Amino acid sequence: MILTALALLLTLAHIKLAPDAVAEDCPPNTGYQPECQYRPFYTPPSPLPDGTSGDVIRTEPSRIALDPAGHGNYKADGTRLMYQSRNLAGSAVAVTGTYFEPHIPWTGAGPRPLLALAPFPTGLGDQCAVSRVISEGGFHYGGYLDYLFLWEQGFFTTMLDRGFALVVTDYQGTGTYGPPTSGIRIPTAHAVIDSARAAKRLPGTSLAPDSPVAFWGWGPGGYAAGAAAELAPSYAPELEVVGAWVGAPTADYSLLPDYADGSLFVGVLGYTLNSFISAFPEAEEGIRSVLTPRGIDMLEKTRYNCINEVMTKFMFRHVQPYFNQDYRQILAAEPLKSALAAQKLGTLKPTAPVQISVNRFDPLFPYIGAEQLARDWCAKGADVELWTNEQPPFLNKTGFNSLIPYFVDGERGMRWVADRVNGLPTASNCG
Repeated sequence: MILTALALLLTLAHIKLAPDAVAEDCPPNTGYQPECQYRPFYTPPSPLPDGTSGDVIRTEPSRIALDPAGHGNYKADGTRLMYQSRNLAGSAVAVTGTYFEPHIPWTGAGPRPLLALAPFPTGLGDQCAVSRVISEGGFHYGGYLDYLFLWEQGFFTTMLDRGFALVVTDYQGTGTYGPPTSGIRIPTAHAVIDSARAAKRLPGTSLAPDSPVAFWGWGPGGYAAGAAAELAPSYAPELEVVGAWVGAPTADYSLLPDYADGSLFVGVLGYTLNSFISAFPEAEEGIRSVLTPRGIDMLEKTRYNCINEVMTKFMFRHVQPYFNQDYRQILAAEPLKSALAAQKLGTLKPTAPVQISVNRFDPLFPYIGAEQLARDWCAKGADVELWTNEQPPFLNKTGFNSLIPYFVDGERGMRWVADRVNGLPTASNCG
């Protein structure tokens, strides 16, 4: 991450910025993967077929490899899937994702388990959808700064090598031509939960009707996994959820602007605002009214840019110049105050065990929010273990302490998930 940031700083002067990518009808074939290649599958049918949440709408084989040249293939077969989910209003929507059928047998207790992985969001643009990037070998390049590395692939392969089946959602509206609501609690949780339902309804897999399900995610993905864990008991009571690994969750969005300020990831604020507008279209006029021209520019660019391009364009900038009023006062006033409160995790009780893993000095996904989440879930009687990574603060504005602990504690998290599947006792530290 540090090397990437330095390289970007050194090369920015030599890069001509491309026009912002938008979802057009069959643009010219100028990129590595032309949009026309994806439209036939990713365009949802209208109207959607009758069915229930988690029903599979369509599938096709998915090319899965660890690099664009096809070397280092996953030890699995990939299926691209479109499935039905529910948006914030409760209406049916189509969501896409990828199911991985492992080649390696499951040697643990019971039937093969399913890991519903909530990925670290790669952007709101349709070209950023994880299922698309997977089929491009984990690297998307659409020209100029429109590039993306799928840096979580190591966790995909490791869980597959241990016999887990894996399903990875694209979240609502990303890949399927909007509106994208990644990070909004209810539709995000629905996308994750319904990906597990869809995987279990696919024909010809090694999953059994009683295959246990676990949720997994880091950062915004940790938020999604946590939201899925607390909504699953009421939304999908038929799923046998045995655990959720919730890494560095953005448990309270009201903390995000202060922590993102001046960092490599300050552009994620644009993702948050765009997701709010998608989920609450009635708030768009009010949000735009408090943005400066620079803020409007950030809002529009982050709507279509993938995460690497957003980092390059907005890294190390401050939040306040994007707003024409004190942004803290804006967040504390209606309607954003109530909207933010509705996204906070901890208001519902997960019935499955949860492990929250976070660095004490995380500069982007604050420890204080994760610790409060643990307290809130514990107060409701949930089985929670808060694991604190004590890596000392280092180059905080680069997000070092936000991302490196994922790789340090990811193995611990994978063992924790395997223990839940195998029925071993938990180590809750509530109280």
